[in-house]
Amino acid sequence: MAVNGSGIPVAHPAAGLPAAAPADARVGVVVIGYDDAAHIGHAVRSALGQGPAVAEVVAVDDASTDGTGALLDRLAAREPRLRVLHRAVNSGGCGTPRNDGLRAVTTAYVMFLDSDDILPRGAVAALLRGALAHDAPVTAGLCVRRELPRRRDTPWQPALYRRPAVHASPEEYPALLRDTLCVNKLYARHFLDTHGIHFPEGPFPYEDFVFSARVMAAGPRVAVVPDPVYVWHVRRGAARPSISLDRERVGNWQARVRAHERGVEVFRDAGNEPLAHAARVKFLDHDLRMYVRELPGHGPAYRAAWWRAARAALAACDEADLRAARAPARWIARVVLASEAPRDLERLAQLAARPARLLPPYAEAAGRPVWAADLPRVVLDGLTGPGAKPARRLPVTVDATLRRRAGRGRHAELRLRVHELYGRLAAARPHGVAVELRLRDGASVQEHPASPWPDEPDGLDEPDGPGKPSDGGPGGPVGPGAATSWVVSVPVDLAALAARGRLDATARRALATGPQAWDVRVRIHCAHGGTLRTAVRAVGAGSRPAVLLGARYGLLLAQPHATASGSLVLRLAPGVRCALGVALRRARTLLPLPPFLRRMAATRTGGRS
Repeated sequence: MAVNGSGIPVAHPAAGLPAAAPADARVGVVVIGYDDAAHIGHAVRSALGQGPAVAEVVAVDDASTDGTGALLDRLAAREPRLRVLHRAVNSGGCGTPRNDGLRAVTTAYVMFLDSDDILPRGAVAALLRGALAHDAPVTAGLCVRRELPRRRDTPWQPALYRRPAVHASPEEYPALLRDTLCVNKLYARHFLDTHGIHFPEGPFPYEDFVFSARVMAAGPRVAVVPDPVYVWHVRRGAARPSISLDRERVGNWQARVRAHERGVEVFRDAGNEPLAHAARVKFLDHDLRMYVRELPGHGPAYRAAWWRAARAALAACDEADLRAARAPARWIARVVLASEAPRDLERLAQLAARPARLLPPYAEAAGRPVWAADLPRVVLDGLTGPGAKPARRLPVTVDATLRRRAGRGRHAELRLRVHELYGRLAAARPHGVAVELRLRDGASVQEHPASPWPDEPDGLDEPDGPGKPSDGGPGGPVGPGAATSWVVSVPVDLAALAARGRLDATARRALATGPQAWDVRVRIHCAHGGTLRTAVRAVGAGSRPAVLLGARYGLLLAQPHATASGSLVLRLAPGVRCALGVALRRARTLLPLPPFLRRMAATRTGGRS
């Protein structure tokens, strides 16, 4: 039995259609492309390779200038199921070519595919089986985001696709609105035609938001299959990034807000306020948090324009919308609405991270937690009092630094500081911490148990080593006000960690000889409220790499690094060849290398860059 991206058993990819499937129950796949000759052939072949479930593939060339159209014509000359439509003028968006393909297909069902993505084996058959079994006008499956070139897969909205399901209508399960993609779904063409559903025409970014709203507003029965049905390729280094990745300009945020607002209008025009409410909650929980995480990295002009657009969009949310959203999104929205100008961007970005972190200072007004002393109206509801979150769900901040241990060349010390949060953590009585170093693109996890020690009230640092029981420590009473933070110290053998990464049985070939990235996470075990799991925040990361010499590798580079969300990652480059390659790539970002040095780098690193 195969499993999907969430580890759920699904039908084997080779499984075909039900024997009783009607002869005309076949699928047409609409593939759109513009100046993408490098990838569109793979997309079309993945659609044609779906077997008898696919009766036709309609490829729409949106007036390409790079040979995309000629490539499609050559493929069509050899494949009778492929038809090519050539647009004379570029549409400026994705909606118009999709509409062209939608009008051209002749099959009972249709689905959409972008030129730089692929359909995994068995995807169409899995969707069609679900549609036929439940007479569903819309059938949705799991989309997988694949980071290239490392081929790191992340399931998109996995909670929706953990098991097969049938929903009589979207109102029955509003969480369906969290997946606004149009490409991981199969549509009955008669349903689309009957309700006049199409994409926005012309240059309209995030056109799938509006299309998906029109689909859901029509109230279809929706079948869900757990099978992976779409592979979304993420190419962050592409010369022309996809719309979802092109967030350097504030126009991207403004376009996303406009598409969201159009979607809400669709639901309101249909008289469906519950779905309009669900769309606003999705905007708070997903869109708002995603862009807030990136705010500190932008300049003043971007921040001011972003803030204005956000305030205008959030003004349409009522108190019921805010209360239905997750606490971090709700608090962020209240800060933006309460302040006319951008403020506290680093705190907001950390609160928007996943998992959320609420950074100090921790202000109070009238005995209630508030965002800041000068914003007493922004109450951090749910932290204290009746209905407060359990300890395991608190947005606790854990700061981390990595230091070389004096006189121990291959060893480092990971020092953690766990911040108190309005007395909630002390009341939960933390008694143990497990520090996890988890290898990216592999299966290795190195775990270090430790005991948390209350920081001294005068701010003194924690003692070296595991410490000794004292008042307020694991051997003594801990109560609210006993400490403003706890400290943990964990030794890390960097050479042994690098060796474990190289021996990872599930690691890809590139990982065996290339650089490694280890994510740092913690579990805080509490006597009351369960176990709190979170990522640690990098403090002082970005310093120069430590160069370690030893018998095992000869040379080992080690550097703490902060991710885009501020989480700590430990980067290791074991061996002279690997370390030299990393150093040369780092140098190229600062100063272009002359040709003879580029040739030397290619020789020493095996041609990789």
